[in-house]
Amino acid sequence: MANILSNLKYAAGSRKKRKRIGRGQGSGHGGTSTRGHKGQGSRSGSGLKRNFEGGQMPLVRRLPKFGFTPRNRVEYAIMNVEILQKLVDDKKITDGIITPEVLVKIGAVSDKNQPLKILGDGELKAKLTVTAHKFSKTAAEKITAAGGSIKEISNEKVAA
Repeated sequence: MANILSNLKYAAGSRKKRKRIGRGQGSGHGGTSTRGHKGQGSRSGSGLKRNFEGGQMPLVRRLPKFGFTPRNRVEYAIMNVEILQKLVDDKKITDGIITPEVLVKIGAVSDKNQPLKILGDGELKAKLTVTAHKFSKTAAEKITAAGGSIKEISNEKVAA
C-alpha cells in the first residue's frame, strides 16, 4: 500500500513514551495531574529553594561564621629536627643527605606533592645536609650548629 498521510507512523524507538500531564481525565492523570492533593507542591509556582527547610532557621544560618581562608594558601608537610635525628638513629638515613624525595621514600612524609618545612623542635647531633622548601629560624640554627648545611628549594617546583 502506498504511503498515505493517514498511515504514517514514527520510526520504532524514535519517540519516548511520556506522561501527558494536564490533558484531562482521558489521559489517566486527570484531576490532580500527578501533583497529589493540597499542600505547597500542588500549587502553581511551587518551586522550593534547594536548602529550604520548611521555615525552620536554615543550617547555613544557624552555624557560626568567622575567620578567613586565603585561596592560595600553601599547606606544608612539617618535619621537626628531632624526627630527623630519630631517622638517623634508626639507620633509615645513612649518607646524611635529606631531601623531600628521600623522606617520601622512607615513609616519613606521606604526600610527595606537598612542600616540606623543617621546624626546630628537639635536639640534633648528626651532621646533615638538609634540602627543603622552608626552614624555621631555630631549625636552620640547629642544623648549622651540628655542622650540617641547609638548602632551600623554590616552591614553584611543587606546584607543577
